[in-house]
Amino acid sequence: MNHLLLFVQGLGLGLAIAAPVGPIGVLCIQRTLNHGATAGLLTGLGAATADAIYGAMAAAGLVATMQIMVESGPWLRLGGGAVLLWLGVRAWRTGRSPDSPAAAVASARPATAVSAYVTGLVLTLSNPATILSFATIFAGIGGDIVGTAEGSVGLVWLVVGVGLGSAAWWLVLSQTTARLGRRLSASGIRRIDRISGTALCLFGLVILGDLAVETYGP
Repeated sequence: MNHLLLFVQGLGLGLAIAAPVGPIGVLCIQRTLNHGATAGLLTGLGAATADAIYGAMAAAGLVATMQIMVESGPWLRLGGGAVLLWLGVRAWRTGRSPDSPAAAVASARPATAVSAYVTGLVLTLSNPATILSFATIFAGIGGDIVGTAEGSVGLVWLVVGVGLGSAAWWLVLSQTTARLGRRLSASGIRRIDRISGTALCLFGLVILGDLAVETYGP
């Protein structure tokens, strides 16, 4: 069994799942501009951890457990949508600040390492689509090697690759945003905060709207 190939496949999966623009990406950019690259990176690392957790569950063949989690999706989506709305409002309030970026960071309560990481982790864990994605992908890649000692080692490499691939994307995004942020004026950063806040609120409203339609629709 080629463990290196499984590791490389995991890297590709981690990058493919993390790279599409979504609420975590918006949050990573917004936090990087307001609190520095570390806060943005930790937000992404929380998401990478969630990816690795779901990848490990799928690789271990815990499809039934994942299905139960999907069936409790309404509660997961309700919590995730509410958190996104709250984060969107906070980003809008940050965008209304008349201070310069440096003064805003100094005067506002900074995003702590723990809160940045936990936010990314919880938002990603609360997304049932992530669960289904990993269950489907790993069924094709690792389904035939589950249950053997050699297969178990290979699956570990696969899951490690997923986590590192996802983490690599967040490192690139946060560092790139930090460099671009140094060229932005205070008003430019405030505009991005308002755009980020609007996007986060829209993500939250879409999630809650879909949940309402499924629950109360015809």
